[in-house]
Amino acid sequence: MHQPGTASEVHDSSMPPDVSASPLYNQDLAPVPLHRRNWTTYSYAALWISMAHCIPTYMFAGGLIAVGMNWWQALLTIALGNTIVLVPILLNAHAGTKYGIPFPVLARASFGTRGANVPALLRAIVACGWFGIQTYIGGEAVKTFLIAAWPGFAGIGGDFTLMGLSLPSLITFLLFWTVNVAIVLWGMNSVRVFENWAAPLVLIMSLVLLVWIVWRAGGTGSLLTSPSKFGTLAEFWPVFVPALTGTVGFWATLSLNIPDFTRYGKGQREQALGQTLGLPLTMLGFSAMAVVITGAAQKLLSGVEAGTLWDPVVVLSHITSSSPPPGMQEPLIASAGVRIAVALLALVGVAVATLSTNIAANVVSPANDFANVAPRLISFKTGALITGVLGIVMMPWKLLANPSAYIFEWLIGYSALLGPIAGIMIADYWIVRKQVLDVPDLYRTNGRYAGVNAVAIAALVIGVAPNVPGFLKQVHVWEGAPAAFSAIYTYAWFTGVLLAGGVYLVGMKLRRPAQPS
Repeated sequence: MHQPGTASEVHDSSMPPDVSASPLYNQDLAPVPLHRRNWTTYSYAALWISMAHCIPTYMFAGGLIAVGMNWWQALLTIALGNTIVLVPILLNAHAGTKYGIPFPVLARASFGTRGANVPALLRAIVACGWFGIQTYIGGEAVKTFLIAAWPGFAGIGGDFTLMGLSLPSLITFLLFWTVNVAIVLWGMNSVRVFENWAAPLVLIMSLVLLVWIVWRAGGTGSLLTSPSKFGTLAEFWPVFVPALTGTVGFWATLSLNIPDFTRYGKGQREQALGQTLGLPLTMLGFSAMAVVITGAAQKLLSGVEAGTLWDPVVVLSHITSSSPPPGMQEPLIASAGVRIAVALLALVGVAVATLSTNIAANVVSPANDFANVAPRLISFKTGALITGVLGIVMMPWKLLANPSAYIFEWLIGYSALLGPIAGIMIADYWIVRKQVLDVPDLYRTNGRYAGVNAVAIAALVIGVAPNVPGFLKQVHVWEGAPAAFSAIYTYAWFTGVLLAGGVYLVGMKLRRPAQPS
């Protein structure tokens, strides 16, 4: 049994008899025993490679260029943002590996056993939105390739719509939704296996597309020489800061629930090295590939609206179509058999890329988070189903309306909620608790972490509050909000982390909590 105060890197996780009978305990939330901690450095690198190789990552660089950056400014923003977010990811990952506990259980140390439901549900709601976004993207990819092979599919249902979706979109959305949920219901080991083989497959297919389209276009086009719209630092800074915050916000979700994965790690070195190799380099590399592919696509498909070519599904649909692209006399691939084969490979690539990100980033965490609300009633699998249903209800296609709404409302908006939680958890584990937790008490209703930690809740509210007026102004709810709040909102994640973390440290010092001994 874990003895509070020991300093070993990884602790055994056997529980006293009274804990297994606690209403705060179930097998899905229980610490992972040592013999089941089998994730290696490659497992974590593959996790991040497969999550980062997704369509939203591909399109993110395009979103930054669409708001005025040139290619190197966009890549610099992406590289810096992902390096910054790696820090809270590694800090929160440590407890998962050391104690084998998931995010909502770790949150009990700072927020209390009942108070932890607040950050867990906030994280879960954001994940449901992301789950819906990825599922919609995957479904639209399936629809695109179905229409390329069977043009009549586009007309099914006529003018029928449901929640803003045409019948073809609804069919492929629900089809892709079913595949996502089915893989998760097979269990966490299936997630690890899927991520391990998905990572190299997606990378290889992306490289093939890069080489082919640059060869076919005879170069990379003018995108790499296009100037920035910002001639001075004073012009660039007001766009750079919210873009950087949005970049950090892209993985602010995983900076909280990374213990859901590191609890399966063999040791701290494996998880830290795997994540350091897997996240920043992959995000930068894949974004750079997106820039080159899009530049070549704009040159090759000069008759197609340039703004649509940041979507790889659009590019692939033109490549595999039996009809000539606008401005061309014949299809890009003359042979019907080759077109069908390429379309199938493209569909598999897009589907695997979307599935790997969605399952790991957007289902595992909310499944645990919902289970944390009522461990005796909600299992991991039930939590996954709840996530899937809410992902539909949130109508994610509305969140992808335009690059500005995606970056400045969705990414920055939820980072204002999640940043303060990260600040509180990091301050608690590394400064207040000094990496020492009484694991059995995390599952007891009468232990040292029982109830609600009012200090954490107050710090969360204070950390979020300054960003609320700016968010309301951004979404056109409170147009009269003072300009100062808009400036604060662009730093939403950063102000939240620092303010909430600082308030929490002061409050806990005044409270003088009992420490494990």
